[in-house]
Amino acid sequence: MTRGIRNNNPGNIRISATTHWMGQSVNQTDGAFVQFDSAVYGIRAIVRIMRSYQRGGIRTLHDAINRWAPPNENNSAAYVDAVCDDCKVHPYDNVDLETIMPALVKAIIKHENGSQPYSEGQIESAIAIA
Repeated sequence: MTRGIRNNNPGNIRISATTHWMGQSVNQTDGAFVQFDSAVYGIRAIVRIMRSYQRGGIRTLHDAINRWAPPNENNSAAYVDAVCDDCKVHPYDNVDLETIMPALVKAIIKHENGSQPYSEGQIESAIAIA
């Protein structure tokens, strides 16, 4: 089981001193990555971050993924390619992230964990509460 799945944090969101997430576990044992009480809360966090990127003016998957997974820590080019393939969007196309949110969330989870094990219902529930 990957760290992201084990932590109910399939986006591998790092701990931040300034952010406390809805559903964040009070028994935080991972020193680097947020642990959530359920996967729905971890998926919700991905949605919230993507929505904040869009509010901040990000309009392409190239820009969204490079912010999500910066090149100094990741092979961002491969990440962008994988997400764009899954979302059927070109890296520099202007896109409303909200319209592709289910596919975007699934693509991020798949890239971060090597698989996307969550049901449509879990994804839809997380988007609905985000």
